[in-house]
Amino acid sequence: MFKPIHFYALMALLLGSRLISMAFVPMVDTSEPRYAEIARLMLETNNWITPWFSPDVPFWGKPPFSFWAQALSFKLLGVNEFAGRFPSWLATVMTVVLIFKLANAQFGARVAQVAVLIFSSSALVFVTLGAVITDPFFALATTWAMVAYAMAQSHPHWAWRYGFFVALALGLLTKGPLVGVLVAAPIVVNLIFSKQSRRGFMAMPWFKGFGLMLTLSLPWYVLAELKTPGFLNYFLVGEHFYRFVYPGWAGDLYGSAHRVPKGKIWGDYLASALPWSLVALFILFGKIGKGAGRARILMCLRDPGRLFLVSWAIFTPLFFTLSGNILWTYILPALPAFSILLAWALDQKLEQRVQLRWAVLCATVVVPLTASAIFGSWVLQPMTLKTEKYLVAEALAQMKPQDQLAYLGPTPFSATFYSKGRAQSVDLDSLAQHFSGQGMYLAVPKEAMDSFKEKFGTNTLLVTENYRYVLIKLTPSLK
Repeated sequence: MFKPIHFYALMALLLGSRLISMAFVPMVDTSEPRYAEIARLMLETNNWITPWFSPDVPFWGKPPFSFWAQALSFKLLGVNEFAGRFPSWLATVMTVVLIFKLANAQFGARVAQVAVLIFSSSALVFVTLGAVITDPFFALATTWAMVAYAMAQSHPHWAWRYGFFVALALGLLTKGPLVGVLVAAPIVVNLIFSKQSRRGFMAMPWFKGFGLMLTLSLPWYVLAELKTPGFLNYFLVGEHFYRFVYPGWAGDLYGSAHRVPKGKIWGDYLASALPWSLVALFILFGKIGKGAGRARILMCLRDPGRLFLVSWAIFTPLFFTLSGNILWTYILPALPAFSILLAWALDQKLEQRVQLRWAVLCATVVVPLTASAIFGSWVLQPMTLKTEKYLVAEALAQMKPQDQLAYLGPTPFSATFYSKGRAQSVDLDSLAQHFSGQGMYLAVPKEAMDSFKEKFGTNTLLVTENYRYVLIKLTPSLK
């Protein structure tokens, strides 16, 4: 479809444009600064076994691989937004390489080019490409496992055969046993419907491979339980059963459960794959209405390789359909297969219609251009963001070493991260006890200013304000 130089230039534009926003857009509450602070604490305490939610609260919600990567990036590049986000960018680039490898092996270079363009320019991928979250690492693990298994069927090189198990270990160290569920389902579907797949399955080094997987992943689970007893029960039972079975699960130790209608994951699929989900729906409904189209769909399902991709693309949303506690990022592991299938479906039409090639090119840049415009507006108008970066910076610039920085009510994660743990939380009733007479810089929620003035009068000096808070300096007369 594209000359190599044009293809690489377009990929560089897609991936490179996100690098710029990663450096300049501040971390916005809640997820990004929360995970960044966990990684920062890991580096500060030199504790590489247990991630910590705060200095006295262990974080049992996820295994540590993404935090390891982010903490190492902080160590090499400094504690800043770019360093925290760069590992996710690298993980996504590695996922892109794997997608290209599989698509090229199954359908040729033209389909492979379109597949990685579709994947890289999908809404969810472009957002998570430069975000401090675990999902890009989990998507890398599932994609690596799927690609390694598929490639091992036709190219039984040791790197693919054992890479499958290394990828499973990476998944276990990123999000846990969920990786086994999402990877096993497409394999089982192929085993049921394809004799050829059964032969390839039997040729995999299952005994040695699982030994390798456990060698790489199990020691951390043992050490984590020994270091903070109770981890395994919370993580394996709470995070992997209660979270998905009970909407609004009250046992979440680190926030609030995300209660959503069951089946919402399919809407998330449409949103995460924009604008390409609209193209896929147009093609799918067009084929269903035509005899030749239905025949091609049946041909797709009879071919082991295509059946594997279809199973891969739809099992993740099927698995989460009945869950009432999900995020749209959960769909990310399905998007590599979706991208390859859509590229294959577009292939013949792109060869025949010049106008369609231009339409695909426009669709490739719509999300990056839109997102870049939004990111740019955030940089130019930081007061519209839920971030404490600038307020904390103003406070730290004026504070003396003995001064205190506090937030009235819960401390936002971004305040904790940007103050490197210096920002504390106080309430109205205990404020006088926390204020020891030296300088205190207090961030008061705008909606609480009237209550604050009523209780403590006007012995304050306004420093600055942002979208949510007013930063004031308290005078010693408050004591």
